Parts: sequence; structure tokens; C-alpha cells
Amino acid sequence: MSLDYKYSTILKIALPMMFSGFVQSIVLITDASFISRYSTIAFDAVGNAGLIYITFYMLIVGVGDGAQIVMARRIGENKHNMLGRVFSAGLVFQIIFSGVLFALMFFFIPDWIKSYSVNTQIASLQGDFIGIRSLAIFPSGLFLMMQAYFLAKGKTFPVLISAILTASLNIILDYGLIFGHFGLPEMGVKGAALASTCSDVLGMLTMLCFFLIDREHVLARFRLFKTKSLLNLLKISSPIMLQGCLALGTWTIFFIMLEQRGIFELTVSQNIRSIYFLAFVPVWGFAGTTKTYISQYLGEKKENEIPIIQKRIQLLTTGFLIVFFHGAILYPETLIGIINPEEIYIGMSAEILRLISVSIILYGIVSVYYQTILGSGNTMYSLIIEITTITLYLSACFLFIRVLNFQIFWIWTVEYIYFGTIGIMSFLYLRNSSWKTKKV
Repeated sequence: MSLDYKYSTILKIALPMMFSGFVQSIVLITDASFISRYSTIAFDAVGNAGLIYITFYMLIVGVGDGAQIVMARRIGENKHNMLGRVFSAGLVFQIIFSGVLFALMFFFIPDWIKSYSVNTQIASLQGDFIGIRSLAIFPSGLFLMMQAYFLAKGKTFPVLISAILTASLNIILDYGLIFGHFGLPEMGVKGAALASTCSDVLGMLTMLCFFLIDREHVLARFRLFKTKSLLNLLKISSPIMLQGCLALGTWTIFFIMLEQRGIFELTVSQNIRSIYFLAFVPVWGFAGTTKTYISQYLGEKKENEIPIIQKRIQLLTTGFLIVFFHGAILYPETLIGIINPEEIYIGMSAEILRLISVSIILYGIVSVYYQTILGSGNTMYSLIIEITTITLYLSACFLFIRVLNFQIFWIWTVEYIYFGTIGIMSFLYLRNSSWKTKKV
């Protein structure tokens, strides 16, 4: 039986995920705060290198999202015996992709960064960070598959506990390894990378414990995947993998352009990036919730109830966005000061936060439509939306930065182009397409 869509049930699923996201956002803010106090160059290097890592990481996130969609659909169809095959197929994909991504990041990316970077010191530090951070791709792949299993069933408590333990260790190790406290060596940028990698290992081990003791365990019905299961998962996951990679890759290109523009523009934008993830806490929390609901309800052929689910999730997302991100309007200087205390960057960073705050609210609403497309299994069209959006976004970035030479304040208006395009295309597709009939 699918989940009911009472507000309390929706929140029961979303709140642990949001709290998990909030914990991770606090970690990002803490990381940024520590490393900015170590040095501005290190702050910029970790910011850009972190975006490169996340770009590759989104590929294995896509595998996890695809597995979640398929497993949730099987639950909706009351085919619980199929979960083991989906899980094993996803596990194989994660192992393969993790190995390929590690090789790319460890052996090739550091030299590639040096080939385009204007500042050689920033380039060298980025290479140091990526070399260590790449090791985390293996435990992260395993973590994401177990997370997909729990999210497909609407169980978010394991995700929450894993996030809390991961974040706690990360903050402690960051403080110790960046500055050399607690008897640990002072490692700066390398310390930040090592702290995050060790924390990811703990998160995976914590999730593994929950996975092994789960009462309705997938291993009790574990079956080696068949070729059909593998191909079906690849069909669903591959567009999600590509669109996630493209989305973060686009942002990475945006920051590369800013690094070539100047240190001031890059540092201001890294301040914004660090706060930005706080706004995405409710968006990401309700994103996983939306996919689970849509896939389960389509599996039970209750598509007529989906508009009610969408409206309720949109209302909740907007409310929580106001709670999490109100500081961007009311006290942005305080938020920026936590990230980076350098006075020269605070004023402009605060102005940009106010500028983009409305775009975040817009994204919170339209993301429900986009996640509906993903949850329905129409991942090829969601990829088309992403490609169209990033084409317009990158064109605007090039025009604003390279051609018109806009000030950094006006450059950040590209966020409205990105979120607006995704929203319009998603809404039109759901209104005029037979998306409900997609078989998964």
C-alpha cells in the first residue's frame, strides 16, 4: 500500500531528510568558515575543487535516484520480491562508476585544473584537495544505494542518523586537521579533504548497520540481477546521472569563469555558494519525498491524486524555505560574516544574497514539478529540460561575464534564468503530456 498524503505523513518522510540536509549545510558552512580563516586562497581553492568533486559525485547520485524510483514503483505495484534484483543491479553500477570516477579525479583532473587556471597557487591547492577527496567516491556509492532502498520505502530515519554522525565527525576533524589541533597535523586544504573523506566512510558504515538490521530486509529476497533489470535501471538512471552532472558541471564552469575574472569576484561568489546550500535544505528534503510519492502512486494507478500531493508539498516547501533562508533578506551581512569575516567581501556578498532570495522561493515551487517528472520515470525528458536550461544559463554567463563585463552583482541574475526555465518547461510538460502512462 502506498503512503497516504496527509501533511503529517509527508512531513514524517521529509523532516528527517531536511534535518539531514540542514546538518550537511551546517557542515559546509563550518568548513567554509574554518578554511576562510586559514587563508583566502585556500577558501577559493576548496570551493572550486569541491564543485568539481560534486559534479562527478552527481553521477553516482543519479544511480541511487534511479534505483529509488524503480524500487518505489515496485512497492506501489506490490512486487516486493523484485527489490533485491533492483538493488543488486544498482550495486554493480555503483562499483563500476566509482572506479572510473576515482581514476579520473585522482590521475587526470589535477593536471586539467592547472591547464586552465589563471592562479597557479589556487590550481595546485585544488589538485591537492581532489586527490584526497576522490577516495570518498567508493563509500559514497555504497551509501547512496542503501539510502535509495530506505527512501523508496519512505524510511528516512537511517538517513538522518547517518548524516548527524557524519557531520559531527567532519566538524571535529576539520578543526583538527586544517589548523593542527587535538594533536593532529596541520594540513590546511589537504586536512579539509581528509576530514570529509573519513566522515563519508563513517556515514557509509552507519547506514550499513541500519541496512543489515532492517526487519523487511532486501537481502531476505536478494536475487542476482538479470540483464533486463540492469538495462531497465540504466534506462531510468542514465538521464538522471547526466543531468545531475551537467547541472553541477555548469555551476563549476560558472566559477571557473569567475576565477579567471578575478579573486574578488571568485571569493564573493564562494561566500554565496556556501550560504546557498542552506536554502536547498527544504528543496532537497522534499525532492526525495516527491519522487517516492509520485512513483508509488503511479504504481498503484492513483494518478488523479497526484495534483493534491504536489500542492501540499509546494506549500510545505515554501514555508520551510522562508524559515531556512529568511536571513538572506533580513540579515545577510551576519550570515556572510560567519562564512568569511573579511570586510571587503561582506557588503557585496550580502547584496547578492538579497538579490537571489526570490529565485530560491521560485525554485522551491517549480522543483516539485521537476521531481514529479523524475518520479514518473520520464527521465529522458527531464534530461532535455536540463540540457535546454544549462544552454541558456551558460550563454547568459558568457554574455554577462565575458562580453558585457557586468559587475558581479548583476552576473548572479543568471539564477533567475536557470530556475525560471526549469519551472516553465516542467509545468508545460506535465500539463500537455501523457507522462502518467510511463512504464518503469
